[in-house]
Order: sequence, then structure tokens, then C-alpha cells
Amino acid sequence: MYTIEHLQDNNLDYVKLGNSSNTSFAKIFLHQGGSLQELYINNTAVIKDMAPLQYSVTYASAILFPFANRIKDGHYSYDQNEYQLDINHKIENNAIHGLVYDKRVKVKRKEVTEDQASITLVYTELHKSKGFPYTYNIELEYVLTEESLALHVTVKNTDVKPFPFTIGWHPYFYSPDLADSYLNFEAEKKVVMNDRMITLGLEDYHYQQKFEIGDNQLDDCFKLSKNVIHFVTSKYKMEMNSSTKNTFLQIYTPPDRSHIAIEPTTGISDSFNNKIGLQVLDPNEAYRVSWNLSLRIMK
Repeated sequence: MYTIEHLQDNNLDYVKLGNSSNTSFAKIFLHQGGSLQELYINNTAVIKDMAPLQYSVTYASAILFPFANRIKDGHYSYDQNEYQLDINHKIENNAIHGLVYDKRVKVKRKEVTEDQASITLVYTELHKSKGFPYTYNIELEYVLTEESLALHVTVKNTDVKPFPFTIGWHPYFYSPDLADSYLNFEAEKKVVMNDRMITLGLEDYHYQQKFEIGDNQLDDCFKLSKNVIHFVTSKYKMEMNSSTKNTFLQIYTPPDRSHIAIEPTTGISDSFNNKIGLQVLDPNEAYRVSWNLSLRIMK
């Protein structure tokens, strides 16, 4: 039988989904935008607490909405109006990773069975900020089973005006041997960026059967031709599927060299200006995207 616990400890506020033996569980932090901070499958760490690195630096497992990645100088124009977002990455002078990563979400629905646990979290934006003057509702449904985790996201425009958006997810995956781990994905383009990680354009990319990580410091983005990503370590094999037709993949390795960010997104850096992957959500309309992780533990 699966269980769902609501726990509060040392200024942390999170829910824990897990099986009765505690061999597979997920911790989702309510005060950090409903982000998935820990995931263990069959006693194997897939997503771990990244301390001493802080969430305010890593944005670990954050939901990236209404924009993924960066907006140059936090400035964009839409519908013949100019907007200025807060600069929350001051070194680059960019707005980064959207507006919901630090919001407090509420529990809307819980369900447990013999085979799985699911929880639906909700955040309702009623305040029209200067940089994004729209209201919206965002729901996150996490579903945990013995060997998988699914994240279903629904965004509804509750405003009277359409708004632009991209969306993404920013999970970091743990590997005890990251240099010897590898990715497998099919891509048709690679994003060219400047030293502020702002998109300059796209270039042709020749698909590689095996994308080796090695000792490389990665911060790269690709336009996928197939919405399936594999990550292989000595402890587990993961398959990530995205429900979107057009998916970009951002890969980033932080300094600790034991984690890698594998980020599916619907747009790229500065999408509000270059329009690559940008979509528009009309009033009272909803947008849905699902990311599914399937894990196989190595014996």
C-alpha cells in the first residue's frame, strides 16, 4: 500500500509519497513551487538533496513558467507593449526560470492505492505583476509507482487577455559516477548561445548514439527530433518521455560533479523575444504537458 504524508521540519514544508516499505518515495516541497527534491526508486537515489548547494541557486526540479531558461535583461515586448521582469540572475543581468519556482502551492487532491500514490498541487496567481500582468492557475499532479514517476502540469489562463508562455522542468539527476554516465537522445538542432546564455540562433546538430558526459562542463540546449531521453548510470537507467510535440533539452552540470540537470522545455532562452517555442494561451483556455520517468535499477 502507498501512503502520502505531510511533513514540516526545520522550516521545510513537504509531502512524501511512498510505498509501505519506504523503498520508493518522492519528496515534494510545497514552499518551493511544488518542486521534487528527492526521488528514490527501489532504494536507489535518482534525485537527491543537493546541499550545500541552495535551491535559490540551483532551482532544482523547479517548474519553469511562464518562461523557461532566461529573458535577456528581463525585457520583452508583446502585443505592442513593453514589459520589464525582475532581474533575479544579477551576474548575467537576466530574468531566469520563470515566476513560480518559489511560490507556495496548496494540496488539492490526494489518492493512494496498492500500486501508486498521486497528489495534485495548485497555485493560483491573482496578482498582475508589472513584468507579467496576467492571472493564471497552475496544477501539478505527481504520480509515483514502484518504478516510475509522472508529472502532469495544467496551466489555465484566468485573465481576460491572452498571454505568451513557454514551460519546462528543471530536475537534477544523481549519479555516483557521472563522468562514466551518458545520455541518449535524438536532436536535429543545437542552440547557439552567447556568454550570458542568450540564444543567438540554431545550428545543425548531427545525432550521436551516445552523448558522453565525461569531465565536460555542460550548459547546452538541443531541439529534439524525438521526445524521448535516456540517462544511463551504473546504478539505474532512466527513460524520460515528454507529451509535447516540440521539445527542447537543456543539459547542465553543476560544480559538484555528481548531478546533471536534464531539462525538458517547450522553448529556449530569450523565447519571449526570439519567439522560438513561444506559444499563446487564450483566456479560459488550458495547456497541458506531461513528463514521465521510467526507471530500471541495475543489478
